[in-house]
Amino acid sequence: MTATTTATPPPVAPKAPGAKPARARMSVARILLIVAGALVLLSAVRVLTGADQLTSAGQISASLGLAVPIGLAGLAGLWSERAGVVNIGLEGMMILGTFGAGWIGWQTNPWLGLIAGVAFGVLGGLLHAVVTVTFGVDHIVSGVAINLLALGVTQYLAKIFFNSGEAQLKGGNPKQSPPVDSIPDFTVPGLSDGLATVAGHHWFLISDLAGIVGGLITQVSVLTVFAVVLFFATWWLLWRTPFGLRLRSCGENPIAAESLGVNVYSYKYAAVAISGGLAGLGGAFLATVPSHIYLEGQTGGRGYIGLAAMIFGNWRPGGLAMGAGLFGFSDALQLRNGGETVHALLLLLVVLLVLLALWKAYRKALFQAVASAVVAALILVWYLVTDTVPEDFVGATPYVVTLLVLSLSAQRLRMPKADGMRYRRGQGK
Repeated sequence: MTATTTATPPPVAPKAPGAKPARARMSVARILLIVAGALVLLSAVRVLTGADQLTSAGQISASLGLAVPIGLAGLAGLWSERAGVVNIGLEGMMILGTFGAGWIGWQTNPWLGLIAGVAFGVLGGLLHAVVTVTFGVDHIVSGVAINLLALGVTQYLAKIFFNSGEAQLKGGNPKQSPPVDSIPDFTVPGLSDGLATVAGHHWFLISDLAGIVGGLITQVSVLTVFAVVLFFATWWLLWRTPFGLRLRSCGENPIAAESLGVNVYSYKYAAVAISGGLAGLGGAFLATVPSHIYLEGQTGGRGYIGLAAMIFGNWRPGGLAMGAGLFGFSDALQLRNGGETVHALLLLLVVLLVLLALWKAYRKALFQAVASAVVAALILVWYLVTDTVPEDFVGATPYVVTLLVLSLSAQRLRMPKADGMRYRRGQGK
């Protein structure tokens, strides 16, 4: 006879009283399923409403161009806040980036203009770091001050450098710079034209997919590709390297990080400087890719929308990229197509709110389920009794989408624990 032995499972540590169960991260398969469902829903709305511009290559290309500066601003906020420093000054750092790119770009070339834009943003980030990290000033107060300072400084410098001499002869004035040369873009030959032909048939789902892919490979700026690389690089640096682990520990528990030998001040300074550089790059993108000039008021609140995209993405690059894409899509929609296509989005919004109501009812959140259902009913009535959306509302579409998305995603958010808190070296002793 042979003795049989049964392996005993390893002991499981008991949960602390009142501890919440850990949330499982979304798998790649689930994310792909959500993306596929969104595409099917968007295609169905296009067919029902006849708004063929919803998934056209031009719409997607414009959305990508508008999403890049928002995404870079959100990425800048992610670097700063992961190290525990709230950066409300992103808008001001983007303004500095637009001015630096416009000022240096027209005198030399757009590549040096981009470097100047990044450098100007870094200066803004370092100023924010000195004020908040070294002197312990409230992060919100410092950020607002940087926004006001950047606006005032660039307006003053623009009057000096763009309103006289050679700059004025080449089209400069107190509110804009002379033109900057274009950044190269590329189109995949053959494939782009083929996808455009398929998209022109307006087939359900197939034409929509062709339009989306076509927009992603037609007249894409080199700087857009670089921005995409920065998202992957950020994910790898912050979540796959010792440097990223130490930096994120400064945003979660700086006292514990200090006890393990981490120079918290250095990591906070590095993170906020990188944050400023990324925001400056977003501003430089605006001055060199879509418009080729520095223009007063060019950022248009994109620094704040970038912060909203970062919050929507739960302080992670993947979610941030989706949020920036959503805001860029809504912005492109109102700029390119006006009230009729935005009107088609009302039907899409009704479907999403109904799905949200069903999900909340399933999760036993009855008040939120009823609220979502009521709002869906009101929007459906609006859709049925009108043929277009008023122009005033069309212009506010990106900001309405921002507020709506934040309100719907607020319950699943988890910011870094020490984000915005004052820290002093040795305070845990």
